Amino acid sequence: MTVTERPLISTSPDEALLRVVADRVRWLATSIVDAANHGRPNAGGIKVGGHQASSASMVDIMVSLWFAELTRDDRVSVKPHASPVLHAVNYLLGDLDRKYLSTLRAKGGLQSYPSRLKDPGTVDFSTGSVGIGATAAVWAAVSHRYLAGHFPAAPSAGRFISLLGDAELDEGAIWEAVADPAVARLGEILWVVDLNRQSLDRVVPDIQIDRLAGMFGAAGWQVITLKWGRTIGALFDRPGGAELRARLEAMPNEEYQRMLRVDADRIADRIVGDNGSDQLHSLVRSIPATDLAEAVRDLGGHDIGLLLETYAEVDDTRPTVVFAYTVKGRGLPIEGHPNNHSALLTDAQMTALAESAGADRDDPWRTFDAGSPAAQLCTRRAADLKRSSAPMRAADPLPSSLSRTHRSAVSTQAALGKFLGDLAREAPAVASRVVTCSPDVASSTNLGGWINKTGVWSVADRPDWFADDPERVLKWAETPTGQHIELGIAEVNLVGLLGELGATWSRWGERLIPIATLYDPFLSRALEPWSYGIYAGGQSIIIGTPSGVTLAPEGGAHQSITTPSIGLEQPGCVAWEPAFAQDLEWCLLEAMGRVGVPGGTSAYFRLSTRPIDPALAAVPDDEMLRERRRRQVIAGGYRLTAHAPGTEQVTLVGVGAIMPEVIAAADRLTALGVTAGVVCLTSPDLVFQSAQGRGSDIAQVLFPVSQPEPLVTVLDGHPHTLAFLAGVRGDRTRNLGVTEFGQSSDLADAHHLHGIDTVSIVDAALTLTGR
Repeated sequence: MTVTERPLISTSPDEALLRVVADRVRWLATSIVDAANHGRPNAGGIKVGGHQASSASMVDIMVSLWFAELTRDDRVSVKPHASPVLHAVNYLLGDLDRKYLSTLRAKGGLQSYPSRLKDPGTVDFSTGSVGIGATAAVWAAVSHRYLAGHFPAAPSAGRFISLLGDAELDEGAIWEAVADPAVARLGEILWVVDLNRQSLDRVVPDIQIDRLAGMFGAAGWQVITLKWGRTIGALFDRPGGAELRARLEAMPNEEYQRMLRVDADRIADRIVGDNGSDQLHSLVRSIPATDLAEAVRDLGGHDIGLLLETYAEVDDTRPTVVFAYTVKGRGLPIEGHPNNHSALLTDAQMTALAESAGADRDDPWRTFDAGSPAAQLCTRRAADLKRSSAPMRAADPLPSSLSRTHRSAVSTQAALGKFLGDLAREAPAVASRVVTCSPDVASSTNLGGWINKTGVWSVADRPDWFADDPERVLKWAETPTGQHIELGIAEVNLVGLLGELGATWSRWGERLIPIATLYDPFLSRALEPWSYGIYAGGQSIIIGTPSGVTLAPEGGAHQSITTPSIGLEQPGCVAWEPAFAQDLEWCLLEAMGRVGVPGGTSAYFRLSTRPIDPALAAVPDDEMLRERRRRQVIAGGYRLTAHAPGTEQVTLVGVGAIMPEVIAAADRLTALGVTAGVVCLTSPDLVFQSAQGRGSDIAQVLFPVSQPEPLVTVLDGHPHTLAFLAGVRGDRTRNLGVTEFGQSSDLADAHHLHGIDTVSIVDAALTLTGR
């Protein structure tokens, strides 16, 4: 691992100065939201929104980090609803132009939530999908460790910090990541939980901090809880202080939040209640009401000095989580109110806030006076945090084909394993950039040969106690130089890691080609975080296998129906479903060439366990015709029949493992005197793009507008995936596919049950041709 040492801060800012900066950051963040809602025309009448209260609770934590603690090598994930704070910080550090401050949630302006690709200022991680952004920093840490173990010239990295709201701890993605065994060895991970104890709809009734802390601790994390600041901590040391602390900590969360909303002179009575001792009564009555009001708000997450002390205590041999108690809306008139999540300050409240923050309501974006201590601090920290762009290493050229001759019947899933072995032999430079991942299904998705050759990645060497077992087929050598990463059965972890492995080229200039396998039925479970990884700039290849009802004996629990359509609809991704081993080889090489490069795309492959005779593909032997076939394969599809469009009575269009039935149906129709063309699609996605006027002209090549014919489309998935083909030239169509849950059976029964067998295809074609 190459992790930079944290340099000593030669001129540490004092706490009072940081408080001045925090007041200005709070003002700017609040003004960014205010300007979006009240400072520009809104012809549509739709509320712009923003999160002034959620931002305010994070201000002190973020100021302590950006203006005193972070190094330029640290990477920070910021909770979605604190994006205005990040923009305010970037503005004071000179990393965001003033013109953007009034553009929150406007076209070309500041995004609603931090976006690594779309925001004009520095954003390390896209967030917004609750829980996913926080875990992204974990997988970025793993990705950098992987880089450092394989490419010594890779730039160093610092800490990977996640700032998350306490409500995000309700998300399962959080706990899947926390519990992964490899994570417990990553000392560069730091999470700070903004424990403001409010969610969107309510004051959270039961935080159960001990339970949460116990769960992190059981996973091997260092747990630090910052409940109270040092001001109220001093009161706890006075006579009656122990009772004061006990009273506040026993107070239900709702009661505490309500106490924040009452007049200052009523707080003492609420603390003492009916059962308070004389000593407690004397203590709280001895404190001026305004001071007592400030004291009960003195939580650990708002004590900047205490936060800085805490960062110095972090154990760098294991991940750390800091539970920082805060007040939602801290410093705003709406602090602690149960409905403050989307509340907006009034004009009068904004004016009062400007006065308290030393800001100018008429010039809300005014920065600190030149030469002032605060301005000097901003300048100094901007220099400390300034990053230089990592030079992009040139991508190694990919071959367009490999040398294997595909002669025996083989499934596309098995062909995947052969492909990886061939790639390692014939293109070792490219293969060195490949990293495979799997959620405990590596052997059952045919990655065994690749793993035996390249090994399994681990943070440190681990002994393989079965290395001398002659009956062991799958070797499991775990080292920091292995090229397969095995995770537990947690698809969300898999795709979270996949997204960050696919972003190393843009973070550190080192390209990786991440390829993950998972059972296709579980793609939907992983889709949302994978989609978010693509949105954030991660480029990767995900392979769903086995797929469809063609895995007949496995039955309905392991079938996939909607995945072909999902792949077609996913932005930033090309979906592929090749039927033949040769097609898979060409498509994979094409997809790999688009991963880890500027302007690249992710890819989804849907593979099958059904062996298919490669002779059915009729790959030409002639070199020129073979290359023409390859180009059509990677464009999205090709014709298998020799007769030209226009001479056919019906065209059969198939995808993936169902192609033997499609070809058999064409032969049966020929015997019945019906001329049937056969089109094999490798990527309905690319054909759809072509039909929309994007990409190649493959849609026109396969379905010439001047030669309409009835179409029967068939795939082992939902039939509406190919329904768009009717619109290419206005053909009458019958779309065959799977629309119901299946059951265990043999292959023939499965296909017949869902109407995708040869007889069903022939029947549909005869119906369309009026026979």
